[in-house]
Amino acid sequence: MEQTMQTIKKPETSPKDFFLHLLAIVTLYASAISFLVLAFQYINVSFPDVLEGYWNARGAYEGMRWAIAMLFVIFPVYIGTNLFLNKEYKAVPEKKELKIRRWLVHFTLFVTALVIIGGLVALLLNFLKGELTTRFLLKLVSIFFVAGSVFGFYLWDLKNKTFTKGVKGFVYAVSAIVVASIVFGVVTAGSPATERARRLDDQRISHLSSIQWQLVEYWRSKEALPEDLSVLNDALRGFTVPKDPATEEPYEYRKTGETSFT
Repeated sequence: MEQTMQTIKKPETSPKDFFLHLLAIVTLYASAISFLVLAFQYINVSFPDVLEGYWNARGAYEGMRWAIAMLFVIFPVYIGTNLFLNKEYKAVPEKKELKIRRWLVHFTLFVTALVIIGGLVALLLNFLKGELTTRFLLKLVSIFFVAGSVFGFYLWDLKNKTFTKGVKGFVYAVSAIVVASIVFGVVTAGSPATERARRLDDQRISHLSSIQWQLVEYWRSKEALPEDLSVLNDALRGFTVPKDPATEEPYEYRKTGETSFT
């Protein structure tokens, strides 16, 4: 009587497997960070703090645009990579036991735990420094939602040795949340035309501040205000009176007194 024994071999990690799993994890980190940045800046804009100045608010809008751009490009790559890997696991369930996958998943759980700890420390520090309670609580919820979702999903996925249908459900739910956050972010940050107009205004403010400083310096040296802005042009100091960045028209200047102007 002959007995045939079949040795079941675990599939070896191919270069394709290595880079696909690496791409999935890297895009996961980038997407999670971008989502948190978007959430934090949305909270900062929605609940402004009087201790923060104009430029901090402008920085919040810039942060939102950066996060939206990152999510718009990187998150679909993460979703597509995971859906492709999910098909691979369905066809060859043993691939869920690849060493590269288990190492990266365990590393992700480790990083997520560090993010939760570090985020709590940073938020608590800001709270002790006087950050508004509402902002503190909402940011706390954001960290727990993002880090908790990633930690919970990958811990659950790690315990399931075979292909499960829960992956698609998770992907659809997360995709809906991310798309909604991008839409809210775009509405809050404003359209590209609105941002361009705002940036032009910032440049005008900078120009007017520069002209004002030059007028004050002129008065200090001459003890009189000029009749026209053109006298402020100085090739030696490298100063040229700026013009409106959009229309290229000169800024209007008028003396209203011996020591006053508009």
